[in-house]
Amino acid sequence: MGKSRKTVQIVILVAVLIIGGYAIGSALFSGKDEGPLKAGSEPPQFELADLDGHVHRLSDYKGKAVVVNFWGTFCPPCVKEMPEFERQYEKWKDQGLVILAINLSEDTLTVNNFVRRFDLHYPILRDVNRKTERSYGLKSYPTTFFINRDGSILEIKVGGMTEADIDERIERLLQR
Repeated sequence: MGKSRKTVQIVILVAVLIIGGYAIGSALFSGKDEGPLKAGSEPPQFELADLDGHVHRLSDYKGKAVVVNFWGTFCPPCVKEMPEFERQYEKWKDQGLVILAINLSEDTLTVNNFVRRFDLHYPILRDVNRKTERSYGLKSYPTTFFINRDGSILEIKVGGMTEADIDERIERLLQR
């Protein structure tokens, strides 16, 4: 019984190694770049409704400098940034800046109350099924994508920023 048990264990080990090797090889040599987004890459397209039900597509803003900010009311750095983004939006909107704030699937009442409380005027989009969040590979909040007029990502900032940080990044974005 001991010899047959050892044979079964060896067969299982060999099978695991073959399957694991195949999975790793397939991932490495598939030719698809499914890794995390980075500067210079093109962000995934999305189509999301704002709080009034108007649909916004990232492609609608081709040729403009775009800031895409993923946020939630449950996130203290997000709460701090939202009024700062509002001030930056007011400062730079006449120079073609677009800010799209994508809420992470919170209920409508919570989001509407937050927007009213901070008197936000840039589009607040709803990622109800979290599909956009997944396509952007988010791991933590807030995460902000600064997108050049040519549609490529200039920078990705994970975590909160000061208003000076936001201003500096927007200025760089608008100069490109």
